[in-house]
Order: sequence, then structure tokens, then C-alpha cells
Amino acid sequence: MTDKPDITKVKKTPSFEHNVLAAAKGGTFLAAGTMFEYVSRFGIAFLLARLLGAEDYGMYVLAISCATIIASLSMLGLDSTMVRYIAIQARKKDEDAVWGTIQVGVGFSLIASVLISIVLYFLAEPISVHIFHEQKLTSFLQLFSFFIPFSTVSGVLVDVARGFKRMDYSALGENIILFVARLILLGILALVNLDAYTAIIAFGLSDVVVTFSLVYLLNKEFSFKRSWRRSRHEYREIFTFAFPFWFATILRKFRGNFQTILLGSLSTIAGAGIFSIVDKITLLGHLVYSSIITSVKPILAELQDQENWKQMGNLYTTTTRWAFICNLPIFLIMVLYPKPILGIFGASFVDGATALAIIACGELVNAATGICGSIIDMTGRNKLKFVNSLVSTVIIVGGNVLLIPRWGLLGTAVASFIAMSIINIVRVIQVWILYRLQPYDITFIKPIFATAIAAITVLSLGRWLPVGVNIFHAMIHIVVLCVSYIGTLLLLGLATEERTILLRLSHRISSALTSRMLESERV
Repeated sequence: MTDKPDITKVKKTPSFEHNVLAAAKGGTFLAAGTMFEYVSRFGIAFLLARLLGAEDYGMYVLAISCATIIASLSMLGLDSTMVRYIAIQARKKDEDAVWGTIQVGVGFSLIASVLISIVLYFLAEPISVHIFHEQKLTSFLQLFSFFIPFSTVSGVLVDVARGFKRMDYSALGENIILFVARLILLGILALVNLDAYTAIIAFGLSDVVVTFSLVYLLNKEFSFKRSWRRSRHEYREIFTFAFPFWFATILRKFRGNFQTILLGSLSTIAGAGIFSIVDKITLLGHLVYSSIITSVKPILAELQDQENWKQMGNLYTTTTRWAFICNLPIFLIMVLYPKPILGIFGASFVDGATALAIIACGELVNAATGICGSIIDMTGRNKLKFVNSLVSTVIIVGGNVLLIPRWGLLGTAVASFIAMSIINIVRVIQVWILYRLQPYDITFIKPIFATAIAAITVLSLGRWLPVGVNIFHAMIHIVVLCVSYIGTLLLLGLATEERTILLRLSHRISSALTSRMLESERV
């Protein structure tokens, strides 16, 4: 039995400015990593789509989607649980509890992933033959089964890093190392013999690299060279929190990949390939939003533990505004220029233009409703999270089953938009009912006005420089759109929080330059 943590060691409550700067810093690391991931995903998708074609690329995507759904079972909800509990325990400097939480997270998820891998290996043929009527998928799924334990452990370790607020480690492992390894492996295989099977090998080996990289990085933050006995395992608290998250995660992974699977089974495999490309492009709209919600989660857990609802409300408004501001120009680009963007991947992918515009509308709703879902997650409302995920899954699955046979790819896009809109609006209402917090204030008018000016500018430009499917004309339009949007925002003036971040950034840059000048003078 270990002693209780010394309450005198507990860190003082950080100020709102400190938390805003921490969220901005963490979000910047994650956004940079996610941007690298996005560019890498784009490059990988471009390479595979060009070399494999829509049909074979669709086969590759179907294999990944099936394996991802099955692999999500092995997480046991312990990935998100790591963020909440390690954030709280680390703030209290309770190292025994932190060590025990890491052991529970990694140990149980590893055991579950090995069992899931065995099941997938033996079910690969029935899944391939009876669901997709494609024997070739069997070898793909069996190959994936060997990499599931590494994918699971690396996923848990990423959230351990986030619990320590090491967003740099999280971004480095999940976004940079993963995709650098994947790009290098694909490049090597492209020189030898790149097909769907070898692409899956590159996909799996990159997870192996990330797992060992994260172990190395986290050992620097919290040494693993300590006695396994000197730990405190809060099994009941952890699994009470984790299991509803587990079911919610399964539902999220299920609905995210189920659309691809339904397209492959109810429509065409080529449609599944096109939808995968559309989904990857819309990740750009999700980039800043996902970075913000990820960086703010440990801060929300701390604020809830301290019952500091006022600061949580201010953080809610600020981060939602950031996501909204960053998403609006991306939304315009995807709605106005879907055909030239998709044309980069080949003529067969342009059919997804309308779907791209519709899903972009859903991502705008995501950004405009902010971190409402993260507030529900990190304040311990895990049962409510599960209910929300269940409702969202029912809507999206029901919508896909009804609409795909009629509209194909377009039906998938419409179902996604409806589900994203409904569940995000519901979560905003839930946060208001539970905590009397809402994210909006007068400052949201500025980005809306800037968006209107940008839209009018490029639509006027289109009269003498039409775009059509010409990517070069589209690029000129996109540059003009971004300049117009950013210029209008700056003319209207930034909010206090943004000015604080810019002042802190300029101060750090100035200090760095001054120190370098002094060093050079000494030399």
C-alpha cells in the first residue's frame, strides 16, 4: 500500500491566459504534425490511386476499413482514458498512480489486441467471401492481423503523451514518424513491386516503428525504469470510465469505415475508392479542429477536477472561435473548387465533386460547434458520450442503407452531413443544459463577414478567369481567396486572446534573436 500523494505538491490552478497559451502551443504542435500527416496522406493516396486505379485502390481501402473496425475492439476505451487520468494524476505529482495507469492502459490493450488478431486471422476468409464476395481480400486481412497489436499499443501511447501534455511527442509519433516511415517504405516498394498487398505491408510496418519510437520518447518524460510493484492500479475507476468510451469508440470507428464498406457492398468498389479520396481531402477541414480538441482535453480534465467552470467557458468560446476561423476558408475552397481538386487524382475521381462539397459543409458544422464533445468526454460524462455515439451511428448507418442504393456515393455524403449536423448541435445543447456553457459571442461575426468578402471576391474573379476543372486557375482563385479572407480579418481586428498569443510569440522570437546576437558578439 503506497502513501497518498502530498497535497502540498499539487500544482496551483493555472490562469486562463496560461491555459490559452498551453492550448495554442499544444494545438500548434498538433496542427503542424497533422498538416504533415495530411500532406503525407494526400501524397500516399495520390501515389496509390495513380498506380492502382479506382478498383484496386478501393480493394486496398476496404481491407483497411475492415481491419480498422475489428482492431478498434482491442483499445478497450483505454486510449482516451489515459488522457483524463494521467492529466489529473500528473498535476498532483502522484507518480505511483501514473505508473499504474500506464501499466493498465498498455497491458490490457496489448492482451486484447493479440486475441483480436487471432480472431481476425481465422475470420478473414468468411468476411471476404460472404460479405464482399472477393476472395482476394482474405490475404489482405490476414496480413493486417499481424500488425494490430502494434497499432493498438501505439494508439494508447499517443494518448499517454497527451495526458502528460506532451503534444510534441504525440504529433511526432502519430503524425510525423508514422507517415515518414510509411512514405519511405512505399517509396522502396514502388521501386520493386508496389501493389495493394505490399502497400498494406508498408502500412503495418510503420505502426511498428511508431510503437518503439513512442516508448523511447515517453521514457524521457516519465522513466519506465522503475519497479512494477511501485504502482497503484485504480482498476475500478479506470474501467468504469473506459468501457463507455470503448463502446463509443467502436461505434465511431464503425461508422467511419462502415460507409466505405457499404459503398463496396451496395454500390461499387470504385465508389469506395472515390469516397476514400474525398474523405482524405476533407481531412484538411478537420485539421485545426482536431488539433485544438486534442490539445485542450487534458486542460479540460484539470479544470473539471478543480470545478473551474468559468475558465472552462472562456476556453470553450476561444477555441471554438479558432476552429471556426481556420475552417471557413477551407470550406469555401472545397465548395467552390471540388472538381479541379479531385481531378488531381485522375478523371475517374471527379465524380466525387458533389460529395466533397457536401461533406465540407459537415466539417464546417463540426468546427462551428467547437469542443462541446471534448467537454462531455473530459468531465466524465462517458455514458452520455456513448449515447451520442450510438445515436450518431444509427443516423449514419440508417442514412447510408437508405441512400446508397439510390444515390451511391452522393448518398454517403448526405448521410454524413446529416449525422454530423444533428449530433454536434445536440452536444452543444447538452453542454448548455449540464454546465450552462455556450461557445458563441460577438467576435464570431468577424470571420463570417471576412468569408462573405472572400466569396464575393473570387466569384467576381471567375467572370474573367473561369476555373472549370483547371487546377492552375483554381490555385490562383485559392490564393486570392485566402489573401482576401486573412486581410479582411486583420482589418477588422483580432480578439484579445489572439493578440496575447501573437505578442508572446513575437517576444520569444525577439528574445531568441537577441540571445543569438549576443552569442555572436562573444565569439
